Amino acid sequence: MKFIETRGNDGQHPEKVTFSEAILNPISSFGGLYSPESLPDLGDDFLASHLDSDYKTLARDMLTAFDIDIDARIIDQALDLYDQFDDPSNPVPVVKVKDDLYVSELYHGPTRAFKDMALQPFGIVLSSIAQKRGENYLILAATSGDTGPAALETFKNKANVKVACMYPDGGTSDVQRLQMVTENASNLKVIGVKGDFDDTQSALKRLLASTSFKTTLKEKNIHLSAANSVNFGRIIFQIIYHVHSYLELLRQQAISMGDKVYLNVPSGNFGNALGGYYAVKMGLPVEKILIASNRNNILTRFINTGEYDLRTSSVTPTTSPAMDILKSSNIERILFDMFGTERTRELMHSLDNDKYYQLNADELAQIQSMFAADYCEDAEGKAYIKDAFANDYLMDPHTATCFKAYDSCRDKPLKTIVYSTAEWTKFSPVIANALTGETDAHDIDALKSIANEAGIKIPKMISELFEKEITQKTVIEKDAIEQEILAFL
Repeated sequence: MKFIETRGNDGQHPEKVTFSEAILNPISSFGGLYSPESLPDLGDDFLASHLDSDYKTLARDMLTAFDIDIDARIIDQALDLYDQFDDPSNPVPVVKVKDDLYVSELYHGPTRAFKDMALQPFGIVLSSIAQKRGENYLILAATSGDTGPAALETFKNKANVKVACMYPDGGTSDVQRLQMVTENASNLKVIGVKGDFDDTQSALKRLLASTSFKTTLKEKNIHLSAANSVNFGRIIFQIIYHVHSYLELLRQQAISMGDKVYLNVPSGNFGNALGGYYAVKMGLPVEKILIASNRNNILTRFINTGEYDLRTSSVTPTTSPAMDILKSSNIERILFDMFGTERTRELMHSLDNDKYYQLNADELAQIQSMFAADYCEDAEGKAYIKDAFANDYLMDPHTATCFKAYDSCRDKPLKTIVYSTAEWTKFSPVIANALTGETDAHDIDALKSIANEAGIKIPKMISELFEKEITQKTVIEKDAIEQEILAFL
């Protein structure tokens, strides 16, 4: 399979690249991204043949269908990391919460968030390619809270790889921050940035496209890549769990083969939703993808009006901080797939330079044929958390936003798969407040309160965080990021 450029070719990049080339160098001409030239067809026959498959078998066969240029031995090593999840036989349980609402729990990996589903295998793949080529790589990661811990976990002590991870200081939960700042592997650098996630993501994309930065790295014999979902190495693993979740509904006899479902995704940078979009394009029977936002509802406005407007917008801190994002990178891949290279370059140029673009009526109709969207205020989210807990389901505030979209966006009585992107332990003060009304609780106190209320144990990898030494203490202004990274190298 070959990958092509979302904004066309500038004469400085190859027009088509392999999978390994796309993940090693994820930014293409004119600051664009790489997308697959074509997608494999996974129709009913493929689904039927995997009714009895475990997750790793499904993943292996889907990666085989993509025909990527990675040795089968490396793929097997990468997929074996799912054996370290809570239940190796089923790393992504799908739980019935209501008669027509099922939650696909993507957080049963080492950092208790959905990013483990992609970044655990991705780390093995990228490190293996680097070693095979005899090259050294700097991996940049910008995080709103979950990508960072997952990237640090998968790349720590890996050969031929260093990681610089940027997070918004004060913009993550305590647990997310501790997962990053207690990492002590010598190949990892964690950088708190005085700003919001969009500041860190903008810095990442600027450095990935910077000729001078790459030249400086080249003098140090270092190449540059990224762990964010601008990298298709992340996206390819995120397609798999959408297919798995549909198969789980078949196994639970909730649906019959070919029945359409709704996919309901809490969205910030849109990688999770993009994985669902590609799954639909590959033949998964889906009515629509429901996009759930918080008060930073740029995606809701885009899908409902066709307008992407950052001119008067600023990030508002919410109780679902991993979604406190305004510039969603993976919308670009949707634009490219629907409208082609020339229009994508025009729209993204307008967004990059004028902080605004507007789809025409036909383009908006295409978007709305696939997506519907709504947003959830913090108070609404807490009410959904409390209501679900009363019905024996404990969820985090990002998952709660999907319950709003479930209530407001469906126009057919079809089964809905909600994607739960983080375990309750990552955002315990919000959940404790929703359940008991307690306020200003530190994470450790809230964790204990919820565990007592629910009659469950705090996972060991979370409780241990509060005893670890803080080894990563850097907090800087956003204009000092490049200097800090070079000093680390």
